[in-house]
Amino acid sequence: MATMQQDGLIQKAQQLQHQAVQELQALSSVKECEEFRVKYLGRKGQLAHLLDGLKTLPPAERAEAGRILNALKETLTAELEKRLTQFALAEKEARLRAEALDVTLPGRRHKLGSLHLITQVTKELEDIFVRLGFEVVTGPEVETDYYNFEALNMPKDHPARDDWDSFYIEGFDDLLLRTHTSPVQIRVMQHRRPPVKVVVPGKCFRRDATDATHSPVFHQIEMLWVDRGITLAHLKGTILAFIEEFFGKNFEARFVGDYFPFTEPSLQVHVRRKGSDRWLEILGAGMVDPAVLQEVDYDPEEYTGFAFGLGVERMAMLKYGVDDIRMFYQNDIRFIETF
Repeated sequence: MATMQQDGLIQKAQQLQHQAVQELQALSSVKECEEFRVKYLGRKGQLAHLLDGLKTLPPAERAEAGRILNALKETLTAELEKRLTQFALAEKEARLRAEALDVTLPGRRHKLGSLHLITQVTKELEDIFVRLGFEVVTGPEVETDYYNFEALNMPKDHPARDDWDSFYIEGFDDLLLRTHTSPVQIRVMQHRRPPVKVVVPGKCFRRDATDATHSPVFHQIEMLWVDRGITLAHLKGTILAFIEEFFGKNFEARFVGDYFPFTEPSLQVHVRRKGSDRWLEILGAGMVDPAVLQEVDYDPEEYTGFAFGLGVERMAMLKYGVDDIRMFYQNDIRFIETF
């Protein structure tokens, strides 16, 4: 027969269950669930307080009262876990909705870059000469005095060197930034026997003024063709084919005598739009000087050749109407995007 103490404990347990179930139904968040757990199921919670009351019961009554309280604890714990699961799922769904991407919206376009006009023109020139049978070769931008001058028939103190005020490397009397791409032609001929038919693109450096038509750094392309029986007619035919391909049939060319230490005879090439009275120089050319052929151990009695070179910036300015060479190097996005 239960004592008043046991009945009182069981009655308190029933009241606690009724109150806890009502509060469980009113919970609305994970945070409130945690507050409920601390209040009823925590180490100092109301259920723990009732369990401590078991010590006051006679030993014969503790088992039944303990069973009732443990069953209450299990019921409240199970119901609380259900609520937690519901709230966690609801919060996850809300977060996913908030973080969701609307795939029906147009994507954000990333602006793509493009080739600089100098690069575009260089590739266009290379393609033309490759179709004419030339091979593209490159070489070092830092050269020795021998390759840059002496092997090209310009020994020390030669007056032609005055036209190429150069950038020498500090601490090295024999090293400089190349003033043209012709040294690469010497390097190629030293390691090949004719026929040699190459086009040499690259960057060059001269201590020149900086204005609308001059720059101390510029880009150049040179051509060299050495073989048996090469004549001035081959040179003229190649240049005329190049001009028509690059500028179009509405341009015409003329050849004017000139002097270069590494070609003999030498000439300039001028172009103009048909109907115009203004001629513009675009390149220098000539037959390879026999002294240059002898320098690379080619017999000038057996082999002849021609060479010519042009500035990439000059070609781009003429073809695309750029009136200031400095625009190529100012990194103005408006200029770059124009081409």
